[in-house]
Amino acid sequence: MFTDCLELALLAGYTSRENKKVVVDKLSVKFDMLKFFIKLLWEIKAIDNNKMTILSGKLSSIGKMIGGWVKDVQKRNSLDVERE
Repeated sequence: MFTDCLELALLAGYTSRENKKVVVDKLSVKFDMLKFFIKLLWEIKAIDNNKMTILSGKLSSIGKMIGGWVKDVQKRNSLDVERE
């Protein structure tokens, strides 16, 4: 799942503007799944509290970046539609 997120992020960077929204949305969903399963690992005590604290900060930062990317793509798409 982590490698899927990396693959989608790389793919989104090279995808044409017209198709970027689909890839970025897939990235957002995959990343949410990754966060869910990491939280599940923490809840069953497969990840200790110290590691989860470190991971949570990093996941939060990455999530904000992906969220910003989603908003940017939506904004650009809506501007393109208005120009047509």
